[in-house]
Amino acid sequence: GDVSETASSSPSTSLGAGFEIVAVITEPTRPAGRKQELIPSPVKSLALKNNLMVLEPENVKSPEWAEKIKALGPDIAVVAAYGQIIPQAILDIPKIGFVNLHPSLLPKYRGASPVQYAILNGERETGVTIMLMDDKMDHGQILAQEKISINEDEDTPSLLARTAELGAKMLVPTIRGYINKTIVPREQNHEAATFSKILKKEDGQIDWQKSATEIYNQIRALSPWPGTWAVFRIKNQELRIKILEGRPSDETAPKGIEIGEFFKSSAGELAVKCGQDILIIETLLPEGKKEVSGTDFKRGYLK
Repeated sequence: GDVSETASSSPSTSLGAGFEIVAVITEPTRPAGRKQELIPSPVKSLALKNNLMVLEPENVKSPEWAEKIKALGPDIAVVAAYGQIIPQAILDIPKIGFVNLHPSLLPKYRGASPVQYAILNGERETGVTIMLMDDKMDHGQILAQEKISINEDEDTPSLLARTAELGAKMLVPTIRGYINKTIVPREQNHEAATFSKILKKEDGQIDWQKSATEIYNQIRALSPWPGTWAVFRIKNQELRIKILEGRPSDETAPKGIEIGEFFKSSAGELAVKCGQDILIIETLLPEGKKEVSGTDFKRGYLK
């Protein structure tokens, strides 16, 4: 979850693994779901359960937050998936510095969506980097880095969970190594840097001219948000459909089938012709309807 922890190096609770956690900083609780309920994040819930101070800046750049954090006297701060840019005035506070967990093999995929981009681009591996933070995005010196393989059918929630688990295992030994000077920070190769942008709804639109494999990567990468979708003309009406699950096949579409058109595969499954190969549609969500299997959709919409 969104979290920034500030800690001093005197031992306290087991939750701090020998460090005293002086505060947990997280995004403010916001209304969520259809009922717009105020449900605290898992980070906030865990912190409160363990009687830790929780700070929720609406805007961490406001000068009063630098004063509040300075008053806590942290030696080191740890940041993971925090949704705001931390100003230099706060980065300068901890004596040892700010340490950041980033789910990619930096300098590859700096930015907001590293896990999604790794899947989107068909990478076979990614990883977790622990680095020192500076005033540029994901630009700081590397303290530790470990690789993780990406499974062929893996989606973003699955890979995010695995990188989070790996990062958690790496964190304490890395901090100790840095404090004890057994880990020496190394500069990133900035010339090799690539970037991942904040995803928008329109990034989910499918371009059927792409190969079935590229579209399959898009479905896995953009699950659950923004999802992948396309507009189909069915029974003389345009229908926006989310493709939830599918798989590429090197089968050839029958003659007369256009790119982006539904048809029945040789095994009787729902399929769409792509720029290269075909995509078998396993689960889809027509706008305003319930989630449906490709087979059931085919019965209702394709003769």
